[in-house]
Amino acid sequence: MSHFPVQYSTLSATALKIFIEDAYGLTLISCKYLLRGVSDTYIIEATDAKYVLKIYREQHRSLNEIKGEAELLNLLKEKGASVAYPIKDTHGEQLQNFKAPEGTRHGVLFSYAEGVPVMDLSDEQLKTVGGQMAKVHNITSSIELKHPRREYNIETTLIAPLKSFAPAFKDLPDEYAYLQDLTAKVAQKLNSFDTSKFSRGYCQYDFLPKNFHFDENGGLTFFDFDFAGKGFLVNDLLSFFVHFFMHVYTGKLTDAEAERMFSLFIESYREVRTITDEELKAIPYLGVGFWIFYLGFQYENFDDWSNPFFGPRFIKDRVGLIKAWVNKYCEF
Repeated sequence: MSHFPVQYSTLSATALKIFIEDAYGLTLISCKYLLRGVSDTYIIEATDAKYVLKIYREQHRSLNEIKGEAELLNLLKEKGASVAYPIKDTHGEQLQNFKAPEGTRHGVLFSYAEGVPVMDLSDEQLKTVGGQMAKVHNITSSIELKHPRREYNIETTLIAPLKSFAPAFKDLPDEYAYLQDLTAKVAQKLNSFDTSKFSRGYCQYDFLPKNFHFDENGGLTFFDFDFAGKGFLVNDLLSFFVHFFMHVYTGKLTDAEAERMFSLFIESYREVRTITDEELKAIPYLGVGFWIFYLGFQYENFDDWSNPFFGPRFIKDRVGLIKAWVNKYCEF
């Protein structure tokens, strides 16, 4: 009897434990399924270390894109950045292939970022993030990957996503009209900057506290470069700024304290790498692209992983959040 076609399977943690033990020569205590998201994540515990296994979906990441992520992390590790990096198996390979019901899925075993995420960062932790992010940018601004990653620009963060999620707004014409008007204004504003002087390279594009851990000694490790792509490096400072915006939006921080904390982060960044005032002035407008890009990504992938929340209520709430961002930071 042939199997009915599958859209999204979940690989067995038990079978993966056996596979990883054999492929990497490890003695494992456990392999636990942690998260179903844009990729599937498993936490693997060996007798002397922990690891993270990511199983990608072809609809989300092509083989070349996965190779590009691994290549980027290898270079960052080699050049001294503190990142979770791909682990080689006993044959020296970092990419694994799994014959899943829906077709071949690819997996990468990563080192574990020791510590925990910190949502309420101390001044010392802010200084560490600033300096370490600048160190990452000193590397990613001077390399060219063999395997291409996406580009972050006006087309990919504003124009294309707006077109892609138009069907989701068929019963919300006012919200869509607002985003259409906003996108045009933001594109015009960004074109008014002299972006030829902006630093470019590979940005992580999701530098939120959920994607880095502090250990008990204050050590910092960045991880999850799944969205890494080419663009203005200030995009990473923007994504970190989103954290402070959300804390103000939810009442966890005052505007004044959020501004002080972000300024401290910037000061520490500037001790390692230059960032111009004009690049910082572009953050509010690049931020609109950040919100619209991820709204487009959620729409395009919702049937596989985000359907519990993607609907009219979520869309209206997200547009409300974008309006709050624009009203607070943007000037047209």
